[in-house]
Amino acid sequence: MISNQKNQKQILDKLGISKLNEMQEAAQLAIHSSKEVILLSPTGTGKTLAFLLPVIAELNPNGEEVQLLIIVPSRELAIQIEDVARTMGTGYKIHAAYGGQSFNTDRQAIKHRPAILIGTPGRIADHLRRSTFPTENIKTLVLDEFDKSLEVGFEGEMTEILSFLPVLDKKILTSATQGVEIPRFVELTSPVEVDYLHEGVSKLELKAIVSPEKDKLAMLVKALCHLGNKPGIIFCNFKDTIARISEYLNEHGIAHGTFYGGMEQREREVSLLKFRNGTHQLLLATDLAARGIDVPEIKFIIHYHLPIHKEEFTHRNGRTARMQSEGTAYVLHWRNEKLPEFMPEMDEEYVHDCDVPEESPWTTLELSGGRKDKISKGDVAGFFFKEGNINRDQIGIIEVKNQQSFVAVHTSVASRLIRTLDGKKLKKAKLQVKQA
Repeated sequence: MISNQKNQKQILDKLGISKLNEMQEAAQLAIHSSKEVILLSPTGTGKTLAFLLPVIAELNPNGEEVQLLIIVPSRELAIQIEDVARTMGTGYKIHAAYGGQSFNTDRQAIKHRPAILIGTPGRIADHLRRSTFPTENIKTLVLDEFDKSLEVGFEGEMTEILSFLPVLDKKILTSATQGVEIPRFVELTSPVEVDYLHEGVSKLELKAIVSPEKDKLAMLVKALCHLGNKPGIIFCNFKDTIARISEYLNEHGIAHGTFYGGMEQREREVSLLKFRNGTHQLLLATDLAARGIDVPEIKFIIHYHLPIHKEEFTHRNGRTARMQSEGTAYVLHWRNEKLPEFMPEMDEEYVHDCDVPEESPWTTLELSGGRKDKISKGDVAGFFFKEGNINRDQIGIIEVKNQQSFVAVHTSVASRLIRTLDGKKLKKAKLQVKQA
């Protein structure tokens, strides 16, 4: 093995993990010993690491072409897996390809062949049609959240992708949903199933918040004031509803972010980033946020609208009470509303009049330099301490992307930092610094 590739112990040390959980151990054993694996485990249990560790361990360190292809149903999941793979520090080149970013940017990145290519079905199929990279060395295919990526809408692209992969040795499918039918074009013969969907005791509470009015906006604000200043997601079925709720929350001084399919890719990424670093404690979202996004520990979710299908109800609820944490899912409904048959019995949460929660102490700043400028998180932190003259309590989460970096800073010093740091150099990059 060439020297810049790391073994599993080094990777886990870098991630600060002392021991894999039971599901991850079982997945690793199955993936190493089987050609076809179906991995089923709830949201938040560490499935990404569970499949990345064994498949990366089996890569050829001397290979010069794409060896591992990971297909995901959403841009956010592609970005999340790329971030996890980079954080592992394996020594292998990684690239995520998805709509919303320039195809030429993708093409240029793939010219310097990544060993690991992650992408959405549409963008990967596009690359394969244009022969951007050869496929003879792709031995392993992962379909993450396969219940979404194998849905009818993706069927044509997925069939096409599989037709371009003639020498696959291994297929791994993962999901947090039970009983999904796998289409024949995937051509599984005798897969090994690793099922941890029913392991462990969920600490999720499910409660109803009853609105006396058919228009639930006033009760939503009352509920948010009652729940206080802690991270939560409000799920809606339509982006028009999100716009209406967002306007109403702004009128009542409740800070929040939004996240739905019609947003520009950059807006979506920044919205999630602000939610992760605490600039926003609330996220208004469609079911796009129900799975496969990297968000912090969430104390509650609110179903402003209920989804049509039980599966999406389960995925939404899976955003909270993750990995043995406690959390509550609230169903906000009009008193006379008929609830779907899949809804279980719920106790009612009695909402008291309270003040609007305090605003977050954090503001997100954007720097114009990133990985392309050889800038790391440590470089950014040192720059802020030395040039910005702040203490450790005044800086929060730092995220370094390819083109930019984002830093959570205490709101009290944000304006001064922009004035002080804008135009200064970090490494060889002259930085523009602004509020994100």
